[in-house]
Amino acid sequence: MNILITGGAGFIGSHLSEELLKRGHSVHVIDDLSTGSIGNIEHLKAHHEFRYTIASIFDSAGLAELVDWSDAIYHLAAAVGVKLIVEDPVRTIETNVHGTENVLRLAAKKKRRVIMTSTSEVYGKGGGGKKPFSEDDDLVFGATSKSRWAYACSKAIDEFLALAYWKQKQVPTTVVRLFNTVGPRQTGQYGMVIPSLVGQALKGKPMTVYGDGKQSRCFALVTEVVVALADLLDCPKSHGIAVNIGNSHEVTIIDLAKRIKALTGSKSKIVKVPYAKAYEEGFEDMRRRVPDLSRIKKLVGYRPRATLDQILQSVIDHERAALARPS
Repeated sequence: MNILITGGAGFIGSHLSEELLKRGHSVHVIDDLSTGSIGNIEHLKAHHEFRYTIASIFDSAGLAELVDWSDAIYHLAAAVGVKLIVEDPVRTIETNVHGTENVLRLAAKKKRRVIMTSTSEVYGKGGGGKKPFSEDDDLVFGATSKSRWAYACSKAIDEFLALAYWKQKQVPTTVVRLFNTVGPRQTGQYGMVIPSLVGQALKGKPMTVYGDGKQSRCFALVTEVVVALADLLDCPKSHGIAVNIGNSHEVTIIDLAKRIKALTGSKSKIVKVPYAKAYEEGFEDMRRRVPDLSRIKKLVGYRPRATLDQILQSVIDHERAALARPS
């Protein structure tokens, strides 16, 4: 198939490109490099079935040509990272909502298959307790005065729009809610916790943990996540629904920092930083974020196998190699 990936020069997009090429598909990436990097796809340039365009998904004419060429679209382009979201809420909302609107509008004209990545952030402050988040849970966001929730709300609107295109216009859409996907090539520049902590540990800098560190997350290895994304391509039962993809092994952020420190052999100190100092006054966080994976297991047999230590080691090895390269 001919497959278009928006935001394909990003961390997940570059790994997804690898997986799709390995399966024999032709891949064309479009990315404006606002949060992606040409370095992520440098190694793919020599592949005869890989192409890329440096452009915005707001360039409707250029995007329309790529949609015409494609059989299916993975829509990954989005404003990402808590730091970016807090500092630039206008860009977050406009990129996510209007960008998705543009992709879906063009896909609808040609009835293209669309797989759109969303986020566990859409669960907001709802659900939870001791129960994993399942796709049909209610979504509960914080006040509109707190820009931290702009990303969650904008991605929820994206989901409503994607599912509406299926319901009203029969565009075969699937929404994928990703839970903390990590691995080589992810950057800590926009607040991603594992590359941030690994980078600090390797450089001997203080390892910053926000709040009390008792908030917990589940981390999935990107190479396993993109297999599930690729498997969904030819899965009609996933049309018109949302699907969680992640890992259900839970760890607190303070324990995560301790494991990274041990695995790197770092002498860095672990320092707790108040949310108000790290982001903004009144910043709210989710205490737990654990996915119910029963739907994706039923659809494509997804079962994450990488342990947390294996995931962390893959990031550590990548970051060590990056630091060793001449600048």
